[in-house]
This record gives sequence, C-alpha cells and structure tokens, in this order.
Amino acid sequence: MRAVRRLSAVSLEAARLGLYPGQKAADAFALVPELVTAEAEPQADAAALTALADWCVRFSPAVAPDAPDGLFLDVSGVDHLWGGEAAMLADFQARLFANGLTFRCAIADTPGAAWALARFGEDVAIAPPGGQAVLLAPLPPAALRLETQTWTQVERLGLRRVGQLLDIPRAPFARRFGQAALTRLDQALGRAEEALVFRRPPTPWFARLAFAEPISAPDDIARVTFDVAARLCARLEAQGCGARRFEICFHRLDGRALPLSIGLALPGRDAARIAKLFAPRLETVDPGFGIEVVTLTGHAVEATSGRQARLDSGRGTTVEEGLAPLIDRLTNRLGEDRVWRDAPVESHVPELAVGRIAPLAKPGPERTWNREAPRPTRLFRRPEPVEAVLALTPDDPPTQFRWRGQLHRVRRAEGPERIGEEWWKAAIDDVRVGHVRDYYRVEDEAGARFWLFRAGLYGDPQAPPKWWLHGLFG
Repeated sequence: MRAVRRLSAVSLEAARLGLYPGQKAADAFALVPELVTAEAEPQADAAALTALADWCVRFSPAVAPDAPDGLFLDVSGVDHLWGGEAAMLADFQARLFANGLTFRCAIADTPGAAWALARFGEDVAIAPPGGQAVLLAPLPPAALRLETQTWTQVERLGLRRVGQLLDIPRAPFARRFGQAALTRLDQALGRAEEALVFRRPPTPWFARLAFAEPISAPDDIARVTFDVAARLCARLEAQGCGARRFEICFHRLDGRALPLSIGLALPGRDAARIAKLFAPRLETVDPGFGIEVVTLTGHAVEATSGRQARLDSGRGTTVEEGLAPLIDRLTNRLGEDRVWRDAPVESHVPELAVGRIAPLAKPGPERTWNREAPRPTRLFRRPEPVEAVLALTPDDPPTQFRWRGQLHRVRRAEGPERIGEEWWKAAIDDVRVGHVRDYYRVEDEAGARFWLFRAGLYGDPQAPPKWWLHGLFG
C-alpha cells in the first residue's frame, strides 16, 4: 500500500493560495501546479527549535519548546528590563525579523491563551491581566488546542467561536465533547494549571544587560560579568536571599549563546566573589563578531540571614569568610565530583559505611559511626591479600602474616569482630571469597597497627578461609 504524501508546512505565499499543513500533496499540486516542495526534515526542525529556545534565554530564563514550531516564554518578572511587555515584545519581534524568521507572538496570563492569540489572533496581541476571555471569544474552537476530531465536531454543531463554548454549562460541555476539551478551555482561561517542560529550570532570579555596541575585548567581558552579577546580587540582598549556583550566558550577534556556570558551597550574593569565580572561565568565551546581551541566572536560591560585620579581627574567621571561598575555588576549578568529604552511611559492612557529601553539608543526626567498633584511619578501597598467616583455629587472631613482601609478627591483637554479608541489600562485590568476615585489630613488634580479616570459616572444604588486610590505624 502506497503512503499518502501530505504537506508538513507551507510558506506565506502558499497559504495565500489556499494550501495548508496536512493537505494531500496531490490536492496541493492540483490547486498550484507550479508548487515547489522539499522533503520534510523533522529531526533538523527539532534541532533548530532547540537552538531557538537557547537563543531566547536572552529574554527569559524559562523557555519551553512547543513542538513542532512553537515556544513558550515565561516573562513574569523580567519585562521591566525592557520597560514593559510592549517594548519587550517589540524587541523580540525585531530580532526574529532580523534573523529572517517568520513568526507570530502574543503575551497572556496563560500558555493556552498566548498560544491561541499567537496563532488565531491579531499580529500583535497583549492580553491585559485577567482579560484573555474577551480576546479569546471571537476565535475559532481550534484555538483551544483541541484535537482535530473534537473541534471539527464543535464546528459541525454550528459553534464557530470560543465565546459560544463559554456559554455552555460545564457538565453538558464535558459530556458532549469530553473532559480533555473542558481542561483545554480551563487552561486557556486560567481556571486550571498547565505544566510546561522548560528547557532549563524556571527561576525568577534573572538579570540582563544589553549593549548599544557589541563588546568583544576580554576586559569588557570581565567588567560586564561583574556588572550583571552586581545587578542580580542587589535583588538577592534586598530579599534576604542567596543562590548556590549562577549561570551566565553571553549572547553573540550571530544568535549563538555561550553559557558558563559556577557553584557555591553556601548560598551567596557577593558580586565580586561571583565574578572572581567566573574569571578563569572567561578565557573560553569566543565573542565572534561581538556580544550584544549578557544574562545571569541564579539557581537554588535560599533565604540567608544578614550578618553584621565583625568589629574584632582577632577571633577566628567564620565558615563564610574562610573555608567556603576556598571550597568554591577548588570546586569550580577541579569539578564538583572531586571536592567532597566523608559521611557515615547506615551499613555495618566497612566499605559501605562511608559516603561522599558536599564539603559543607551536614550529615543527618541519625547517621553516626559506631564508637564501640573502631575503624582504621586509612581504609583501603579494596582489601589486599596477606600471606604466610599463622593462626590457631577456629577464632584466634594471627600470630604472623606477610604483606607486600614483608613479614610482620603480631605482638597484640583484639577480636574477632564478625561481619556478615548484607544479604537483604546486595552481595559484597569487592571481595568474593566468602560470606563471613572475622576482623582483628593487631599490632606488630614495630608498633604498626593493622586491620585484618579472615574471609570464610575453617572446616569448609568448598571455600577455605583466606586472610586480607583492609586498613591501617594511625
């Protein structure tokens, strides 16, 4: 069976001639014999839409792609950077037009209303707060993003405008056209929430700087980094907040966005410190033909208490003044996965009883190491085998052992401490020589202290016991 070819998209000229997306190609050629077509490229279209979403970050930190040809921008709290919604929309349209893109835009309280006004309303539509119902009333039912079968059924009943649907009681409306259609109507009017999948996590902590002339000099880039940080930090300080992560984005004339990000160990709002952390990474920014806009976004924003400057300099520095800046420099230079500290984990298996947490994070009060079972200061990642072990059976400690070619004679010993496999979680993967371990703390004639264990039990012919060294005491 041969597939039916249909139009995926049409140009403005084709639309004026009566062509539309979804139309059969044979019907289109019958109407316009000189029609020129090209094969659709859905993957390339999706990549272009993603690139456009990244470009739109200069206008809003919260951008949600609406495949195959739309975008949602949450402009709440950022329109004042342009002097209002009208000026912001005009700037947005001018930039799209300069890049040769065909577009329709609208601003409304809800994504559904903005979608409807952009596709079926006037060329420029800004719905007043709470006034989207009046602007939606003259639009066709398809403006509510109904399924094709639903809105064609609505029009077949003679309902040509959204305003006519608003006059129908909710219960009969849902029974006649389905709950999904009622949900779309409520979303457009703001009666129901609509979840959008944003390209980046939405945040109201956003600052923007636009330049009359593009910049490209390294000194200028470093200066505007501090300037935009100062602008955002002023807002954070006014609200008594700090952010743990900052993302700066340099927007070039060619539309490409160059993002950089840093993280803080503690919530912060010091513009100089933030700019200093960004400074080593600014060398990687290629300004191209110039940078016209720079934006800064704060993430993981938390409330922070104001702290009065200390009058005495003789006391020790606080965490904020001393350790946190050092951790920030190390983390942003080496990577988050390379700066950490140990924390106890609820497990009696030694290699599973420790985990990694953020350097300044506090472990939960319920997680503590057992003081009655001391552990070595240096625990090997993998236990190392020992040889020439002499020990009385069944449970006596060793009297001598050889490790790394050197023979050690035991002078003192404590144990055993028996540790079994956590069968309710998973098998012990590091050492697969037995299911039971007997640990001993031993001291040799030179005073060195070791943590040994015997894997397996004496008398088991299928799994003879073996000895391992798991750590060293300081």
